[in-house]
Amino acid sequence: MDEHEQLARQFEQNRGHLRAVAYRMLGSLAEAEDAVQEAWLRLSRTDVSDVGNLAGWLTTVVSRVCLDMLRSRKSRREDSLDTYVPDPIIGEPGPEDEAVHADAVGLALLVVLETLSPAERLAFVLHDMFGVGFDEIATIVDKSPAATRQLASRARRRVQGAPAGDGDVSRQRAVVEAFMAASRGGDFQGLLELLDPEVVLRADAGAAAAEFAGPAVSKLVRGARAVVEQALMFSRMAPHTELALVNGRPGSVTLVNGRLMGVMDVTVVDGKITEINILADLDRLAVLPRPA
Repeated sequence: MDEHEQLARQFEQNRGHLRAVAYRMLGSLAEAEDAVQEAWLRLSRTDVSDVGNLAGWLTTVVSRVCLDMLRSRKSRREDSLDTYVPDPIIGEPGPEDEAVHADAVGLALLVVLETLSPAERLAFVLHDMFGVGFDEIATIVDKSPAATRQLASRARRRVQGAPAGDGDVSRQRAVVEAFMAASRGGDFQGLLELLDPEVVLRADAGAAAAEFAGPAVSKLVRGARAVVEQALMFSRMAPHTELALVNGRPGSVTLVNGRLMGVMDVTVVDGKITEINILADLDRLAVLPRPA
């Protein structure tokens, strides 16, 4: 095995970790894949014979790539950020997949991460999610370790407001199934009983224009009664909706003639739905990886 093949093999061993870092940094599966590929290109062009910890080196490289990507993104308007839903990871709703994705990051958390500055997001993701030390992170963001610690601290305060969910997969599945059944039946009271009074519904339809009003319109809705009214509007799509694993937790997908029309992520706390995030952007849904 020559040196290039050995590097490629070592890179493949780290690909899953690098993709996890990049996805949490970017909230986009396509951009995360681009960042990982860029890390490979940089590795293939660099003499790493003196690198003692290749995994750490690669994590630093992909983090720098992600930081550059975050900084170069076109700034979104505040109102569009309110309804922006990151890319979901869709899996089959079986127990084996639930075990594999048990540590997956929820969409509700990724929504909050979108509100952070690029440096805050990097510091939080690397330190709080992957245990990277502040001395190492400081070299990436070009700040002192103390300033980097403050970045993570500010990010942590924002993130603490994100609903974490119960962690009880079977209970969440039961709640999601009950929500789907009530939507199909147009059961206003049944839906209301499943929702936390302060529930938030966020729907991201991308660039859908106002003339295409209906379910595929970006919106932010607060409060159980207001959310139920929206849910009843979506009831015409309910016959096409089925249970799925969304970022490691029970959620749902809407399929019409085999075309993915929507993905719903649900956060359940104490048996009540506290947050619903729906991606209905057909352009983004068309390129999402889907389970076989």
